[in-house]
Parts: sequence; structure tokens; C-alpha cells
Amino acid sequence: MFLSLPTLTVLIPLVSLAGLFYSASVEENFPQGCTSTSSLCFYSLLLPITIPVYVFFHLWTWMGIKLFRHN
Repeated sequence: MFLSLPTLTVLIPLVSLAGLFYSASVEENFPQGCTSTSSLCFYSLLLPITIPVYVFFHLWTWMGIKLFRHN
């Protein structure tokens, strides 16, 4: 069973935010220690940035296809 798009739209940012708070509580040097790609903290900061960018470009592409098809 697949989750619907509105459910994923709400669920993914909440999971990202939970990961960010988890990393902030576990890492003793939270902002400065997030530079290594081997740390969980790095990905908990990367995920909330990546998802809105992906959604923006996905909608941009969809809008371009809709405009190209109707003109």
C-alpha cells in the first residue's frame, strides 16, 4: 500500500524535523560537528534542505510540461 501525496507532504518534513532535533540532542557540538559526511548530524541538516528543493523543481518541471502541452 502506497501513501498518498498529501500524507507524504506532511510526513516527510515531520520526520526530517524529528531527525534534526534528535541530532541536536545527541551531538555535543551540534552546529560545528556537522561538517563530516560520516556523521548523522550532516544528513539531518541536509534532508530538510533537499526535500523542498526537490519539490520545487518537481513542480517547476510539471508546470513546464503543462505549459508546453497546451501551447
